[in-house]
Amino acid sequence: MKRVSVRQSPIHGKGVFALRALDAGERIFEYKGLVTTWREATRHCARREHEGHTFLFGLSDGRVIDGARGGNSARWLNHACAANCEAIEASGRVFIQARRSIKAGEELFIDYALEVPPGMSAKSLREYLCRCGARRCRGTMLNPHI
Repeated sequence: MKRVSVRQSPIHGKGVFALRALDAGERIFEYKGLVTTWREATRHCARREHEGHTFLFGLSDGRVIDGARGGNSARWLNHACAANCEAIEASGRVFIQARRSIKAGEELFIDYALEVPPGMSAKSLREYLCRCGARRCRGTMLNPHI
């Protein structure tokens, strides 16, 4: 039985929604796409028309999963500061797992915790504003620990 679907999100663009209740700790799906270098992924993104989305997921070994190439519905996960899911890396693969019980119809979120090069302009940093609306929203999709 299918566990999730992609549809319009009230947060941003498309989102992933639970079709049935999901248990805390349940592995929902894998983040899929072409595993490549950051250099190649960045070059590929620059060639694409600006869509307001990037589907890049960094791996601990320095490579990246490019969800825009061979990806699945996991690429449509939106960011939230109080995310109900988390990404777990294992052997070069990334799995999305429920952090808490999730009701049918609820949108799934991960904390992007993005990292950007130092010295970015204020204008560029505004592109990372958070729209999650959580009570304790930190106002950005950037990693709070850097």
